[in-house]
Amino acid sequence: MMASKTVSADSGNPLQTLRNLWPYMWPSARPDLKRRVVWATLFLVLSKIVLIVVPYFFKWATDSLNGELAMPDFVPQLLLGGVMLVIAYNVARIVQWGLNQLRDALFASVGQYAVRRLAYQTFVHMHQLSLRFHLERRTGGLSRIIERGTKGIETIVRFTILNTVPTLLEFAMVAAIFAFAFGFSYFAITALTVFFYSWFTIRASDWRIGIRRAMNNSDTEANTKAIDSLLNFETVKYFGNETMEAKRFDQSMERYEKSATQVWTSLGWLNMGQGVIFGIGMTLMMVLSAMAVQRGEQTIGDFVFVNAMLMQLSVPLNFIGFVYREIRQGLTDIEQMFDLLEVDPEITDRPGAAALMVSTGAIRFDNVHFAYDPARPILKGISFEVPAGHTVAIVGPSGAGKSTISRLLYRFYDVQQGSVTIDGQDVRDVTQKSLRAVIGMVPQDTVLFNDTLEYNIRYGRVDASEAEVRQAADLAQVGRFISSLPEGYKTMVGERGLKLSGGEKQRVAIARTILKAPPILILDEATSALDTATEQEIQTSLDFVSKGRTTLVIAHRLSTVIGADEIIVLQDGKIAERGPHARLIAEGGLYTAMWDRQREAIEAEEKLKKVQEEDELGVVVRRRTPERGPA
Repeated sequence: MMASKTVSADSGNPLQTLRNLWPYMWPSARPDLKRRVVWATLFLVLSKIVLIVVPYFFKWATDSLNGELAMPDFVPQLLLGGVMLVIAYNVARIVQWGLNQLRDALFASVGQYAVRRLAYQTFVHMHQLSLRFHLERRTGGLSRIIERGTKGIETIVRFTILNTVPTLLEFAMVAAIFAFAFGFSYFAITALTVFFYSWFTIRASDWRIGIRRAMNNSDTEANTKAIDSLLNFETVKYFGNETMEAKRFDQSMERYEKSATQVWTSLGWLNMGQGVIFGIGMTLMMVLSAMAVQRGEQTIGDFVFVNAMLMQLSVPLNFIGFVYREIRQGLTDIEQMFDLLEVDPEITDRPGAAALMVSTGAIRFDNVHFAYDPARPILKGISFEVPAGHTVAIVGPSGAGKSTISRLLYRFYDVQQGSVTIDGQDVRDVTQKSLRAVIGMVPQDTVLFNDTLEYNIRYGRVDASEAEVRQAADLAQVGRFISSLPEGYKTMVGERGLKLSGGEKQRVAIARTILKAPPILILDEATSALDTATEQEIQTSLDFVSKGRTTLVIAHRLSTVIGADEIIVLQDGKIAERGPHARLIAEGGLYTAMWDRQREAIEAEEKLKKVQEEDELGVVVRRRTPERGPA
């Protein structure tokens, strides 16, 4: 299983983040990408060397045109002409630009590899986290966090390698040239300008980080509300709350608008401050050079050289500010993504955990205690057994802990006391993958992927053949329905399967469980959301699926568990009654009271339905019988 803490972030320490990202920029398993990094670095250095030479061609061209060019005798006279030096100046600029493009092209695949690997790691980690985590988080917010995080990773990878290193190299070369060619005063002004420029940029960017974070929070909130509303489209329509939903979304967007405006306003102040600092430094340098020209200590070409070098220096200086802002903002964007990577999975395989070996599929709960919240116990010493090939039903009032039992068997949670075993093997001692491979689930609310019917059925066993998929559909009594559709098995089911009826979705769920062919089956209130007629049809399919399998039925409608080998009645987290249907009815306890209430409800429903049918029949008869007027 992939480690959950491969990457960590410290938003206040970009070097630490770069250290964490380095394995992705220098991947040990990809020598081809390493070669690209080496070549990109080579072109990076060459481009900076050429960039430093460019102002010299400008200086020589100016002195040549001014008749002041003095070059060593070994330089060919052909190169001393003003026109040729102008051409050389522009050729050097083109070469430098070309080297930068080669560097970017070579490094593109390295950056995208880092983005893909980290996005993959986050996706895998999200599936490793506990059910508790996903029940407490919102899908819309998580998707936006991951989206921004992957973009932030690309920003950090690209700017730290492709821009920070070459900019530092250029600073060093420019400072050395000024110190050597023009004296310490030029070097001092350059150093002070760079220092104050960088200091101001860092302070202003740090101030803007808080504004950016508020904007991100507003953006996440707005996106969460939008996705929540769209996923519950029918509910919004049922209650006519479109205006309320739009108002909630607009309130979030209003906060986003305010934060975004502050981001752009603060950027203007930052740019203005940078311009003032660099402008002062450039003025001082140009004044010194102009005075030196008047004294005859420098040529016009030297004056032009200083100006050209400063103009070139302004680009990386401005870029340092941009890079710092982008890296800090990138860190802000990915800090939530890194927080997700720092969340430890609640349920993990024990070191050396073996695969579950199923021989008969017998299930045993032994003195199980469990609570989602310590202050509110759910199961209080539950003990029961489901023998191999038998069916045991769990019934009881809402909140008694019925569905919790299936979650513990799947090991979505670990028991606080007692044990859950399959064929004598504690589910905590085996791998989660092997455990879940032997259990099939038909839930109450079947959620389908927004893909084809074939894809959703094959989800039970992804390597199943087309013939096996169709056989499973036929056994689940959904094959004829699918064949009647214009696109057959290629029919898209819509978001969460909304294009299908409840009965059709349940049959698809049964089909993929048949395809999985597990030795253990859980039916978690699989028919409670269906009407009586559909329930009876689905129940026939469920009886077929559970035949010969160890089956745990969690039921709301007691009529579906009459044939169970044993019925366990839960109340307040404890087993109140247990036994077959006939014996429980004879005892006249809690189960009998539940049975009588449900029977009365069913009889009342059938009576109402009969009255409605008679009323409809009466209306039809009256319409067809001609009215007779007075004699």
